[in-house]
Amino acid sequence: MSSGPDPTLDLGPDDLDIVDPDSYRNGFPHATFRRLRDHDPISWWPEHDGGKGFWAVTRYEDLLYVSQHVELFSSAQGITLEEIEGDDFHLRRNMLEYDPPEHTRYRRLVSKPFSRREVYGYEEGIRELARNVVLDARELGSSFDYVDRVAKQLPMKMLGRLLGVPDSDGDWLVEQGDALLGNLDPEMTQYPVGLTDTDEFKHIPFRSPAALELYRYAEQQAELRKGCPAHDVIGKLLEPTIDGERLTELQFKNLFVLMVSAGNDTTRYTMAGGIKALAEHPEQFAELRQACIDRNDEVVERAVEEVLRWTSVTMHFRRTATQDVDLRGTHIEAGDKVVIWFSSADYDERQFPDPFRFDIHRTPNDHVAFNLRSPHLCLGAQLARMELKVLFEELLPRIESVEIDGTIERLRSNFICGMKRLPVKVAWA
Repeated sequence: MSSGPDPTLDLGPDDLDIVDPDSYRNGFPHATFRRLRDHDPISWWPEHDGGKGFWAVTRYEDLLYVSQHVELFSSAQGITLEEIEGDDFHLRRNMLEYDPPEHTRYRRLVSKPFSRREVYGYEEGIRELARNVVLDARELGSSFDYVDRVAKQLPMKMLGRLLGVPDSDGDWLVEQGDALLGNLDPEMTQYPVGLTDTDEFKHIPFRSPAALELYRYAEQQAELRKGCPAHDVIGKLLEPTIDGERLTELQFKNLFVLMVSAGNDTTRYTMAGGIKALAEHPEQFAELRQACIDRNDEVVERAVEEVLRWTSVTMHFRRTATQDVDLRGTHIEAGDKVVIWFSSADYDERQFPDPFRFDIHRTPNDHVAFNLRSPHLCLGAQLARMELKVLFEELLPRIESVEIDGTIERLRSNFICGMKRLPVKVAWA
């Protein structure tokens, strides 16, 4: 087992502007957030685009407090920094932007396809897809872009299988999802927020015209299932519950947009971050590889949790104070934006011993990568865990080593921490 701080991790400067998307081009600025956790755990940050500013919550304990006290810190005015009001917000509102009891009711309508029981039923399908993705990558030889050839492929194929859409639509769906979650990166969209005028799109998710394309696609898929019930996720979402409740058309379309973006991109970036961590820690790569060969589920599942903590792909969510409240001696006024930083909390020394040490045996590991221990726990958490576990089990026994083989290119974003390109060199077994 590793001990001591991770010698490969560059924590970066400790004085970066956490609002600026360019501050994340070299990875998450850990030194800056460690300084905030230690000296200014509830800090005020002005915004550059006319936003009114926000409180940054950077410690694990405080993040849990904000997440769990939904009566004080609401999701119902948006979960991103962007301030959208009135009809524009209600038109683009998704499942994450409700508070209990409305959120609880909404979740009940859509949760069945993502339950633990349902996800276990997907395992053989995921395994077959993962095996084929790995075998296709092997045909490329020893050097390739892991993001493009592996990490992007499995979530894309799995999402299409679950949704019940044609495989031929997969690449197009991924492009639309990239434009949504990569809406600050000019490589991912023609309309990067903050760099171009996107006011005409403020009434749709992520201020992105890609959402309009996905709306139309969702409408077509719903129409195909009229009078011809399908046993896929889309079909199940369109069905009424036993109480006769069903999603409205707008709720269905906004949920579809959320599934295409979050269900693909976040898992992809987690997979990429996982193989990078293993490449930088060859002794743990060897241990996990052997555990996969031996089908030691306990070790593999612990490794999955550590990869989730280590990558913390969704960096933050926003809440809005419903009333004046004091948090760790800081006075927060009603209407203030309060941003909880998962990527900071998952490296909080007060919660995780040696947090900058990658440790596949870490236990306990109560990370918050899925907004765990919150009413807004990620709907796809079990599915993402399954995809990561199965990919490890299908990939690692087939390679003897992996190393980084070129320049890593990262997403320009202050919301999603991801790698667009990760060149690797592997020795196939």
